[in-house]
Amino acid sequence: MSGYWRRLVRRLTSDVAELDADDLSRKAEAVGAVKACDCKSGEEVTVLGRLRSVELSPRDAAATLEAELYDGTEGVTLVWLGRRRIAGIEPGRTIKARGRIAVRDGRKVLYNPYYELQNAS
Repeated sequence: MSGYWRRLVRRLTSDVAELDADDLSRKAEAVGAVKACDCKSGEEVTVLGRLRSVELSPRDAAATLEAELYDGTEGVTLVWLGRRRIAGIEPGRTIKARGRIAVRDGRKVLYNPYYELQNAS
């Protein structure tokens, strides 16, 4: 079966979430980002993905904003300390983030990452 037919059959038989994950992985690779599944603690990385969730800290707690970025392979938690809100950081938004990976409670985390909001495409 040729490459064209194989891709066509895959697109017709795969579920939407799987196709979306593949698309995110391709976009990340195209901009030189590292796949989240390949990130190791202590490495300086650039990741690209879609924000699945954004959580604000309660008023009586220290100001933090947490967002889960999914790149099609795995999630990375982005944490901005001292912030309760950042314009453009909202679920469904695609962003590119850069920083040093840490592991907290078994999850990969970037603290105060540099980030770029990506245009919808």
